[in-house]
Amino acid sequence: MKKKIMKNINKAIRYSVLVFVSLIMLYPILWMVGASFKTNSEIFTEIGLIPSRLDFSPYIEGWKTRTEYTFTTYFINTFKIVIPKLVFSLVSSIVTAYGFARFNFPFKKVLFSLMMATLFLPQIVLRIPLYLFWRDLGMLNTYIPLIANTVFAQEPFFVFMLIQFFRSIPTTLDEAATIDGCNSFTILTKVLLPSLKPAIVSCVIFQFVWSFNDYLGPLIYITSVEKYPVSMALKMNIDTSSGVVEWNQIMAMSIISLLPAILLYFSSQKYFVEGVTSSGIKG
Repeated sequence: MKKKIMKNINKAIRYSVLVFVSLIMLYPILWMVGASFKTNSEIFTEIGLIPSRLDFSPYIEGWKTRTEYTFTTYFINTFKIVIPKLVFSLVSSIVTAYGFARFNFPFKKVLFSLMMATLFLPQIVLRIPLYLFWRDLGMLNTYIPLIANTVFAQEPFFVFMLIQFFRSIPTTLDEAATIDGCNSFTILTKVLLPSLKPAIVSCVIFQFVWSFNDYLGPLIYITSVEKYPVSMALKMNIDTSSGVVEWNQIMAMSIISLLPAILLYFSSQKYFVEGVTSSGIKG
């Protein structure tokens, strides 16, 4: 009985600490939600989370933006970048990881080492060479510079994650499929990919969040307002030249921009947690 009581006390303490830390982590988001319904004066004079009244005008006015385009245009532009990056990065990373995990070829270890070295390469050192490269090709003010690298598996983090999952899948599955007449492509699509679902979902969520929140890339390559993604539209609406910044509208649009990532995470939370915490299949 005493052990059971101590176990319950320890469990209560652990959950209390987790709830407390969760509230601390969620406080900025909860404050932002409350601030989106407040006036500018109330935002800077009241520290409470609950606004004095529910005013949806910041969402209506904020959606219109300060330009001739609404946030509808900017969300469409964002998905023009995010969706191709998701598709290309998944396909190229899976194929590359499959090659490293299941095949032997000359200089395999050297190539794998070079690929992993790019994971530690600061991206800032590539900005100027890449800008000059795409400028010479006449591709500035297009989405191609933001998407092209994903076509060639230049996402070493995803490749490395998928390689670990491939290696954890028994090779006996490949051998059995080969005996049944499957080729390498069929083994990948019919046998291995179903077991990679947790890792694939993890890659999708990471890539979606990184691409959706990317600000520096569009800032360098995109110059036309009608092609701006959401990240640049939010910054553009912080216009200090007029002397008054409608922070409630900025908060409202920031909340809306968070919704796609939040919905994606909660809809695939089970696979995401499994993909991050495990490194292979069970059984």
